[in-house]
Amino acid sequence: MAFTVTLALIWWLIKGNVLKALDHPNLRSLHTRPVPRTGGLGMVSGILASWAFLPVTLPFSVSFGVALLTLISFADDVFGLRVVGRLLVHVAVATWFSVVLLFEAHGWMIATITTVAIIWMINLYNFMDGSDGLAGGMALIGFSCYGLTAWLAGDESFAMINFCIAAAAAAFLLFNFHPASIFMGDAGAIPLGFLAASLGVTGWTNGLWPIWLPVLVFSPFIADASVTLLKRTLRREKIWQAHREHYYQRLVQSSFGHRNIALLGYILMLAAGISAMWAMRQEAAVQLGVGAVWGGVYLIMMIISERYLDRPGD
Repeated sequence: MAFTVTLALIWWLIKGNVLKALDHPNLRSLHTRPVPRTGGLGMVSGILASWAFLPVTLPFSVSFGVALLTLISFADDVFGLRVVGRLLVHVAVATWFSVVLLFEAHGWMIATITTVAIIWMINLYNFMDGSDGLAGGMALIGFSCYGLTAWLAGDESFAMINFCIAAAAAAFLLFNFHPASIFMGDAGAIPLGFLAASLGVTGWTNGLWPIWLPVLVFSPFIADASVTLLKRTLRREKIWQAHREHYYQRLVQSSFGHRNIALLGYILMLAAGISAMWAMRQEAAVQLGVGAVWGGVYLIMMIISERYLDRPGD
């Protein structure tokens, strides 16, 4: 159902640009023509509609959080809201989820760390939504890994919750793979970041996977966004301003292009997800080794990128 509803809604949104929300190219964009950025509305609508027919109910802090983030983010897509206002909503949603789910059982420290992690995941997913097919592919692969891991652990209901997200992402990708005819916009990227973090923590509290599994599954996005932010912070740049310094952005501007970057990203995402699912069934030493290997992989990729790719503005 998630696939069908998302497919129909996005087709409708593209056909007449119904909501008149266009992403116009600017100096920081990687596209060259105006593109509707309403795909996130179709995707989230497909997810929520499919969830309504599942035999299990998600915590209200998750479902309401997704709806609120979608509304605020779409308002930002259309009207352009202040950064502080948007961030306050992110903080409120993340805090509410963490307090409700974690405070009583795990204490204030775990709840606080989780809140910060969710806020970062919300924003980094948005940062990484800048190349055709990339963020949609991460959603398809990442939530499929969540769903399959939950299924193998015997929690079919939680698995279906995640498979619905993956199905909606698959429908969106039919229109977003290069050359994209629609973008997900903040209304898609922000809720997906929240879901990646909140469902990852929920799976941990339900005993379905170790806490590091969601980090490794979504590590292609986490590594790029986190290192880029750190570098900009060290250079004393305004980290809240839009830019084209993420590794994927620099690769797109080189000879790789959108299509090849998406395909390379899919390979990386699949490898990270499969290795995470395999490692969780191994001994602690093996799990640590897998994490170290992936750290080395990302480090080598970044060193090579720094050597051969120019930073925008250089």
